[in-house]
Amino acid sequence: MSLFQAIVLAIVQGLTEFLPVSSSAHLILIPKLLHWPDQGLAFDVALHAGTLIAVVVYFFRDWVELTLAGLGFNYPNGASSEQVQHNRRMFWYLVAATIPGAIVGFLFEKKIEEYLRDPRPIAMAMIGVALLMWYAEYVSKLERGMDRVGFADAMTIGVAQSTALFPGVSRSGITITAGLFRGMTREAAARFSFLLSTPLIAGAAAKELPGLIKMRHTGQLDLPISTLAISIAVSAIVGYLVIAFFLRYLQTRTLKIFIYYRILFGIVILLLAFLPMGSAR
Repeated sequence: MSLFQAIVLAIVQGLTEFLPVSSSAHLILIPKLLHWPDQGLAFDVALHAGTLIAVVVYFFRDWVELTLAGLGFNYPNGASSEQVQHNRRMFWYLVAATIPGAIVGFLFEKKIEEYLRDPRPIAMAMIGVALLMWYAEYVSKLERGMDRVGFADAMTIGVAQSTALFPGVSRSGITITAGLFRGMTREAAARFSFLLSTPLIAGAAAKELPGLIKMRHTGQLDLPISTLAISIAVSAIVGYLVIAFFLRYLQTRTLKIFIYYRILFGIVILLLAFLPMGSAR
């Protein structure tokens, strides 16, 4: 893999991890479309480390406040008791909502990686979730902010997140959709989605990092350290900018452009998958 290819994939990861369009689908399909060699799961893990840095940096203050309040500290200083109690509840909601995704990842991650990287189910997932997003946009009341998130909301979004291991679903897409079904505003659903993604992205990166280091030492990962470092940095910078943009975007706009994109992308992939079979006849 050239440095140019690595940077392109890092930009793709940074763009698609937090937009509701499925980063895994793009990292699988774009190299196929461009006839590039498969970059391998190890490189994907490195790119996810970049977007982990992005979400941790962007929400660093939030996580400090939530974690300290969750552990029983009256933090931040000067905050009202209601705010501290809200942060405490929110921390434990996030902990509980992480469990479904962690269980599904532990039980099914290897099988999903082995059997569901084919373009056709990915394309169908892109289109299916797009239709679900459209329906959520249609029926959502859009009246509840982060201050009104409850345990049922958190667990609904957490269960939705557990399906995001399937390529084409999109972690942000399915969790924001679940938030809309619960009547949350688009911005609140996205903010909760990004906070909820942090532990699972961190867990996945921590789980795969030893293997990545081992592959590097044994020569199975034939990439210079400089290329890996640049890729991680690009993924982090692009991811940070996308988070900031998307949260502002959702304050005044809908998910329609992403729904259209998902459907169009899914149709293109299905055509590319099936047309060669048809021409062979």
